[in-house]
Amino acid sequence: MSTPTESREEAIKRLNERASDLEAATAPKTSEHLAAQAVTSQAYKIIAELIGGVLVGLGLGFIVDRFAGTTPWGIIGGTLLGFALSIYMARRTANRLMAQAKASGVEPKSIPFDDEEDEER
Repeated sequence: MSTPTESREEAIKRLNERASDLEAATAPKTSEHLAAQAVTSQAYKIIAELIGGVLVGLGLGFIVDRFAGTTPWGIIGGTLLGFALSIYMARRTANRLMAQAKASGVEPKSIPFDDEEDEER
């Protein structure tokens, strides 16, 4: 099969179209997209604080059990302390994020409660 020959102008036009498509695909992201990424990263940070606090408490409780010989109590106490610490850290992070949002003038959106979904079932 032979490819049809195209004129130089058609080839340049096609090349320009492909270049503009590539430019549109690699254009900088909008501010809404960047804001959504920031919110997502903060949510992952809070989740990491919750999980990390419990795991650190669990590890410290295990170490206490190993050296003190108080087999179940170190792990139980360490897990509870780690959980309390992780809740405190997550709450502190959430309060800081709310203060930043209020300072920037962002109003939280209220989601109305919809009772109609429950009545249909």
